[in-house]
Amino acid sequence: MNKNRLLCASRRGMLELDIILTPFVENVYDTLHKDDQLRFEVLLECEDQTLFMWFMQRENPGNPDMDRILKIIRDSR
Repeated sequence: MNKNRLLCASRRGMLELDIILTPFVENVYDTLHKDDQLRFEVLLECEDQTLFMWFMQRENPGNPDMDRILKIIRDSR
């Protein structure tokens, strides 16, 4: 996915997610390994409420790939 599409997909219906995802795309995404970039693209397909629960650590995705990209995003902040 190109950078402009990623930025559009990162602008969600929740301000809390916008604050997390948009800077990640702008500042970190390009430095990721290709596999992690693909993980991020899959993450963007998830529902806003699900993402919010994962980022607030109220729920775990139960998927090692999602766990990995969530940790990368959290650590980049």
